Amino acid sequence: MIFNAVEIMTPILLAALGGLFAELSGVLNIALEGLILTGAFAGILAAAATNSLLAGIAAGAAAGGLMAAVFVFFSMRLKANIFITGLAINLFAAGAIPFISTWLFGTKGVLRFPDLKRLPQLFRNTSTGIGFIDGLLFGHSATVYLAWLLVAVSAVFLYRTPFGLRLRALGAKEESVVIAGVNAAAYRRMAILISGIAAGIGGASISLRLGVYLPNISAGRGWIALVAIYLGYRHPIGIAVAALLFGFTESLAGAAQGMLAIPGTILLGLPYAMTVIAMIIYSALRSRGRKRRRLIDAHF
Repeated sequence: MIFNAVEIMTPILLAALGGLFAELSGVLNIALEGLILTGAFAGILAAAATNSLLAGIAAGAAAGGLMAAVFVFFSMRLKANIFITGLAINLFAAGAIPFISTWLFGTKGVLRFPDLKRLPQLFRNTSTGIGFIDGLLFGHSATVYLAWLLVAVSAVFLYRTPFGLRLRALGAKEESVVIAGVNAAAYRRMAILISGIAAGIGGASISLRLGVYLPNISAGRGWIALVAIYLGYRHPIGIAVAALLFGFTESLAGAAQGMLAIPGTILLGLPYAMTVIAMIIYSALRSRGRKRRRLIDAHF
């Protein structure tokens, strides 16, 4: 179950890490769902065409980045509403992919490429003798370890570099950044593009791990990634923990289908119920913290 949870959490973690950059710059990127979907479709097409998994990952990243560039163009260049633009990206991806699939392959359903290799599983022969540790660390797809590496890279990049300092300042108090001579628009564009690239890699990790593209393969992971950003208190390590929590919930729901006399639809909805509950808890804790700060300020 832990092994499956780690595999399930990976696309959520990748999308959430990318979304964190946008969030810290002051932009809530609700287009993550569409970006994951685009990356999954582009990734498996490129991998099948070139017989290269690396090309598939690169194509997923490029497709996610391209869609993010569209988001930037409409929301920042044309000054369109960010939320409407994000929803439009999601709807466009959901509608355009079946159209392209029908045009290329004559089907808008499942795309399966029998000769396509799956993502390699690393450290399969490594064991500590402790089942929990082994399931957490060893035998996973290559993108799992890439996601963990990006957690560390993101933490260093955001909290130990001038770019990260300016990006966080931009989201906290834009006026001070502008007064300091920083190009706020350029930083925000870069943050959104990073979110698109990361979400695209997350999408490619899904389709390349399964070796198939399915309609709605993102299955709400973009929305869950948004929740993971806040549940992880907008920090890469916290986001990794939140993503693992969601992955474990989905893994538990899948395992429980054959064990409990509960309708499968209810169990499959457990991760999404967990998402709602997590947001309610986060909102309550944040509201309580604000009230406490106001009381302290009033006292002094």
